[in-house]
Amino acid sequence: MPNCAWPAIPSDVGAQALALQFQLERSQWMSPDEIRVAQLRQLQLVLDEAFRTISHWADALKQIDFQPGNRLSFEQFTALPVLTRTDLQRLSNSLLNQNVAALHGKVSQASTSGSTGTPVTFYQTELTGHFWRALTLREHFWQHRDFMGSLAAIRSNVESGQAANWGLSTASVIATGPVFVMNIRADIGDQLNWLVENNPDYLITHPSNLNALVKLAMQRGTALPNLKQLRTFGEVLTKETRQLCRSVWGSEIADVYSSEEAGYIALQCDHGAYHIQSENLLVEIVDDAGQPTKPGETGRVLITTLHNFAMPLIRYDIGDYARSGNDCPCGRGLPVIERIMGRQRNMLKLPDGTAHWPSFPEDRWVGIAPIQQLQVIQRRLDEVVLKIKAERALTREEMLRLIETFKATLGFPHNISIDQVASIPRGKNAKFEDFISELL
Repeated sequence: MPNCAWPAIPSDVGAQALALQFQLERSQWMSPDEIRVAQLRQLQLVLDEAFRTISHWADALKQIDFQPGNRLSFEQFTALPVLTRTDLQRLSNSLLNQNVAALHGKVSQASTSGSTGTPVTFYQTELTGHFWRALTLREHFWQHRDFMGSLAAIRSNVESGQAANWGLSTASVIATGPVFVMNIRADIGDQLNWLVENNPDYLITHPSNLNALVKLAMQRGTALPNLKQLRTFGEVLTKETRQLCRSVWGSEIADVYSSEEAGYIALQCDHGAYHIQSENLLVEIVDDAGQPTKPGETGRVLITTLHNFAMPLIRYDIGDYARSGNDCPCGRGLPVIERIMGRQRNMLKLPDGTAHWPSFPEDRWVGIAPIQQLQVIQRRLDEVVLKIKAERALTREEMLRLIETFKATLGFPHNISIDQVASIPRGKNAKFEDFISELL
């Protein structure tokens, strides 16, 4: 509000953000049983809407004797079938609620290949974006960040540049220092030079990219004097990378576990535990028989979105594996993930000695052919193989288009061949890697 600098009165959007933050500050201390009761209350609203508007979910819910408005038990809910990525790919727009409430805001479409390389399309609303921003702000608060510090972000699908505020999660709520942005496809050496030039207080990037940066910094003896904390997302963060960052830059890492389809899944508290964001998602970790795992056991991650009424994802297998954890000493009632068993990308190495992040978004290739799954393997410095699982044999024209597309996307005219296969198995760590480098 103009002429009201202290105490400040935020805009409507900022007021909503702070009102939600006020609730999140309290809900995190609820007991696990209280959280489950609240989740089921919200889930009831999601399932009631899905029953009325989406025939697939109406049929599935009838199988468990679901009745709109009737109290839902957790046992009843877990009797629903698992929704796989293949299901989501196959069912596609038939899972879209065409009559989502206008109060939830504009419906937007997005797609991702995720950790399995299987491209899927999904829909979200402004409400789901509101929760994404709220949980981003929560993560800042959990990590006690200095908002007046500068933030450097090295990530994919961005234009290099600078802005005055950290982003949408803070813009309507609090003044921050500047944010510097660089595309992750830039050479690692250029990235490190850029970081030295901007000397940020905080840096966010993918774990494998951070690993390459800190190794190069160790070789060069490069310091970042202002650096207070590192932030990572999108991959498994290894202990080795954490230790390397402590040794070289004296910095700790705050990691987040998220997915494009569902948003934040788990955030780290100041004890280092990954807390499931139960106010926005119902997360199950189940074994091969579909039974809940015990603390210390590894299982598949199933996600149920609690606020996406445009395309609710119900018991959705995102293709990740994780290990359940015990209660955290911080006292929060939010469930704990002990370890995320996820993929780890390699760096794409070029013949001139440079390396960059191998970003090949599915929107650049998914429309060329009916591809169900894709994996890129670097065999030599100038040789790349595309392993493709498709609905049918690809035509010569489709293969030529794919080869030219990947030459442009990978940033070097590699010798690219296509190996069409019946399936692409997971790696030894139970995760699929969409890029594998066989170079030492």
